Amino acid sequence: MKSSVIEQFHQSIEAKMACGEALAPLIVDASSLIVQQLLQEHKILCCGNGLSASLSNMFTQSLMLQYKLERPGFPAISLNSNSATITAIGHHHSVSEVFSKQVRTLGLPGDLLVIFSNGTNPSNLVQAIHTAHDRSMSVIGLTGAGDTDLSALLSGDDIEIQVDNDDRHRVSEVHMLSLFCLCELIDQQLFGGAA
Repeated sequence: MKSSVIEQFHQSIEAKMACGEALAPLIVDASSLIVQQLLQEHKILCCGNGLSASLSNMFTQSLMLQYKLERPGFPAISLNSNSATITAIGHHHSVSEVFSKQVRTLGLPGDLLVIFSNGTNPSNLVQAIHTAHDRSMSVIGLTGAGDTDLSALLSGDDIEIQVDNDDRHRVSEVHMLSLFCLCELIDQQLFGGAA
């Protein structure tokens, strides 16, 4: 059993090492886009399903409160956090609209949608991207290898941070590290510090 645990650690490290160099410039670009939108007084909307919903909540919390640096909060909303709204939309409309309805209501031109998917290609994120584009919002997609429909929707104004790995758990681990990198870079760009 101990060897199984050690193997999990090795797989996690290997997944991160395999994509770190390729993702670094995309993470830098995404952090710059987020900073640009925040400086223009736009807000960040975040969403995801399952494990990715937890990442959405974590990123939103890090933006609204703080990451490491004590600083003012940034306007960020997790579209996953209001279970009453999500279940009402799912019941009265469709599960595929649980995020798009919220993007249509809360999103304004210039706001930014950040989606998280670990390779499951969910229809509710497809609809959220369509709606964000209809609202003149850019999208940052943290995706996995199986998210072909999501990838196809992202345009030149969008950024995709795709983890090329078929193991959804490894993808989520890399997404979490990517979030930590984003938070660090956002704080550095806005408040200074070592790059």
